[in-house]
Amino acid sequence: MAPVGSPRLFLSSGSAWKARYRYDEPSTSNNVFSGSIPDMTSEKVARLAALAQTQGREISAREAWKLFGIMAEFFEATEKLAGVHPAVSVFGSARVKPGTEYYRLAEETARLLSDAGFAVISGGGPGLMEATNKGAHEGAGLAIGLNIDLPREQPSSRYQHISLRFKHFFARKVMFAKYATAFVVFPGGYGTLDELFEALTLVQTGKTRQMPIILVHEPFWRGMLGWLRERVAEEGMIDGSDIVLVQVCNEPQEVVGKIFDFYAKRGFQPLPAEREVLLNL
Repeated sequence: MAPVGSPRLFLSSGSAWKARYRYDEPSTSNNVFSGSIPDMTSEKVARLAALAQTQGREISAREAWKLFGIMAEFFEATEKLAGVHPAVSVFGSARVKPGTEYYRLAEETARLLSDAGFAVISGGGPGLMEATNKGAHEGAGLAIGLNIDLPREQPSSRYQHISLRFKHFFARKVMFAKYATAFVVFPGGYGTLDELFEALTLVQTGKTRQMPIILVHEPFWRGMLGWLRERVAEEGMIDGSDIVLVQVCNEPQEVVGKIFDFYAKRGFQPLPAEREVLLNL
């Protein structure tokens, strides 16, 4: 017999509702929904209501504490970062070792940004995050680390003037976006790509202010940019104009120059309409 929640049960029943997930030994539980798809609309609501009533006390207490924890993360981060501006959010791999070309690029870029008057925000961990914190720490500006608790502990870099620790990726990502006047992205893996496309989506949809999104080291990004142009844009998944949301640099001084060029005619302070957008981020 297939266990509750197994793909085989989904296939044989034709309805995922027959394999509702449970916390108490799902592989042996017989307490699953019955009924066929046509009669599910009314029965589903009734059964969900009954489930909420029987488990409501436990769920509400756990969810309430969870919400308080999330609110605390937002509150602490907003309190500590409220006066930080202008700032640049920098992303890159945690796996890059000191002494490598990528590490040098990140460290030097962060130092130049810091000396130019920017607070520099990174993920706070090892690799290119450490290089970014180190370069910013050696410069004239602030080095800020938004650290994250992971199943395999992510050690925090010691090069941080302001250090925050998050349990939730989404709260941390809001802080990267909320205080940024630019995004600078070094080579990285899934986490870096997630942060890059999050930034692109926010700018593309107007959910944050228009700002530079700069990829560093063109050879690393060449294949992805070609795919975006030749496949994603060509097939209409994004507009051709969305491609220009991304700029590419190879040298640290180029990065600083492109950010200043973008803000040369308007200054770094958010415009009134942008303040409203950032408030609702």
